[in-house]
Amino acid sequence: MEPAVSAGGWSSWPAPAKLNLFLRITGRRPDGYHLLQTVFQLLDWGDSLRLRVRGDGRIQRAGAEGYAVPEAEDLVVRAAKLLQKEANTPLGADIVVEKRIPLGGGFGGGSSDAATVLVALDQLWGTRLGEDRLAALGLALGADVPVFVRGRSAWAEGVGEVLTPLVLPLASYLLVDPGVSVPTAELFQAPGLTRDAPPATISDFVSGPLLGNVFEPVLRRRSEAVASALDALSRLGPAALTGTGGGCFARFGARAEAEAALARLPAGMRAWVADGVDVSPLHRALSAYRD
Repeated sequence: MEPAVSAGGWSSWPAPAKLNLFLRITGRRPDGYHLLQTVFQLLDWGDSLRLRVRGDGRIQRAGAEGYAVPEAEDLVVRAAKLLQKEANTPLGADIVVEKRIPLGGGFGGGSSDAATVLVALDQLWGTRLGEDRLAALGLALGADVPVFVRGRSAWAEGVGEVLTPLVLPLASYLLVDPGVSVPTAELFQAPGLTRDAPPATISDFVSGPLLGNVFEPVLRRRSEAVASALDALSRLGPAALTGTGGGCFARFGARAEAEAALARLPAGMRAWVADGVDVSPLHRALSAYRD
């Protein structure tokens, strides 16, 4: 997928969604951050960003009427300013985010948007910081940003930034958004949350069933909508929660199976099908742009 470049200087870049195929907490660092284990599955579906380089150094978000996040707090604006400062470039950018990924659902929308800004503007500005520096900048914005910067489905540890790329079995996923968003910090403080699970290994993940999401029982108790979504999905296939949002998914070996399951969901559920990918659409777009 090559980024489309219009006559007005705009280029379009993908910002894919992700799933956490499992998620557990194995302890805490001395600074209080929780130590995690998870597998990030990148998807072939997500948001799109349009970027246009400015020569006056200004960074502004355009076309954001009705967008829920104030511009000063938006990760895409913060990412662009962070890159601008790190690279000491006089260039700026106009940014348009075309949202498809639900906010707060655990599908990684904000983190992926920020990563796309870092990766694409590094190319468009000619700053060439390299993947390692961009991933470090991403980590300053959020724990999920580095996996999108690096652009590979991966086993993750630490706070989510210690990544081992994985080649995952081909799969299609039925995704459901119950419309529930709970602040991540609040979930991490939930009573009864298991914070000392024994560490798993990659072989545990490869050879065994889904290892589960530590936040699933918490969100089941807190939200009838999440519980209903998980119950509906579990009647169609192995169901799980993704990330720390209310988003849920079920895995299928073929897209036709996922599409058939979608048709069997109760009416009114916000749901769609996406395919898993090992290499991010963003990195495929970057390779095409460079060529």
